Amino acid sequence: MAVADKPAIKGIDITTYLVKEPDRAIAFYRDTLGLKVGQEYGGQGAEFTLDDGATFGIWKMNDGTWRPGGGVMFAVDDAKAAVDLYKSRGVKFEADGAVEETPVCFMAFGEDSEGNSFILHQRKV
Repeated sequence: MAVADKPAIKGIDITTYLVKEPDRAIAFYRDTLGLKVGQEYGGQGAEFTLDDGATFGIWKMNDGTWRPGGGVMFAVDDAKAAVDLYKSRGVKFEADGAVEETPVCFMAFGEDSEGNSFILHQRKV
């Protein structure tokens, strides 16, 4: 078996969470977080197109299986202001929305309508 000269993985096409109630989850990401729906899949899920061209999706498994996901970081210009906005819309955050500072960024850890975690992420310049 030959070794490839470069990795086969070229990038990320989409980051997806499993959901229990697609309509509720679509409303959360569309109405609460303000993401633009790029494609809906008839009660099964949706894809959201972000301003930078990235795609985020939600999907209900046909057999009803679900497990919480985590790991998506949504880029924001001001983490504190974003937390304040989304808290006013009912989003739950860990540590009451405290923004954590690292040497390279600011982060706040939130939860969607389905119990999946996400991070509001502000890079330091």
